[in-house]
Amino acid sequence: MAERPASSPSLGPVTPADLSRTVLHAVRRAVEADELRAAVPATAGVRVPPRPGCGDYATGIALRLAKDSGRPARDVAEVLRRRLAREPGIARVEIAGPGFLNITLDGPHHGRLVREALASRAQSEPLPLRPPDALVRRLGPDAARWSLLCPPGLDRDLLLVQRESNPLFRVRYAHSRCRALLRNARDLGFGPEVEEAYGDGDAPLLTVLADHPRIAAARDPERLARALERLADAFLRWQTTCTPLPRGDEKPSVVHRARLALADATGTVLADGLHQLGITAPAHL
Repeated sequence: MAERPASSPSLGPVTPADLSRTVLHAVRRAVEADELRAAVPATAGVRVPPRPGCGDYATGIALRLAKDSGRPARDVAEVLRRRLAREPGIARVEIAGPGFLNITLDGPHHGRLVREALASRAQSEPLPLRPPDALVRRLGPDAARWSLLCPPGLDRDLLLVQRESNPLFRVRYAHSRCRALLRNARDLGFGPEVEEAYGDGDAPLLTVLADHPRIAAARDPERLARALERLADAFLRWQTTCTPLPRGDEKPSVVHRARLALADATGTVLADGLHQLGITAPAHL
């Protein structure tokens, strides 16, 4: 068996940021060994796949490297697949389509994603969004800031109405629903607990949640606003089918507590994103 490089991480990758570093490490080692002739990119572009059955994470880095190396993307993917499969914490790496790498981790990891999201509570510095005074007088400070990030053609007065077509309302409403779930659970005598008890129904929300650290780090207000909309929409769909609250005489279970932690993490990320944009995140709406 080939010996692992001493510089490899001692712990397995468990978040997109961790895995991105592991993937870049594999690229760098392949270039140093003359298995690839390409510039090592600054980022690996790791994502949670949108569908179950495609591994825990996926990256299209081989397609990007193929352009530099002059080799087919699947050949580049095979070079990286062999190296990544030997990394600690990675159970399996498969090549899909034109050269995507689907990576399955060794052991549970969704709980770590939830913990990382909970740790983001109000840590980000606000972005410099300064709407004109006339716009603030017309819409109020929150809607005025959001209006600077709206797609062209959107009626700014829409931001003043509480309806589904108002993206700012959806984001703030999703945040208030997260907080309401926590209050209701407290009234029922239980609270959130991060457990590896998530199923296929939770995957779409976890997929969007996992992208937040990368998007928040970019410090791009328009991109952040669109990401908050996607997270809010994913949460509002999720809560209709994967409720964290027991129904009827049902007792709170491990799954309820885990899903309540996911709702708490979602609310934390929504609040953090709104904080970055200088917009309030009310607990009641």
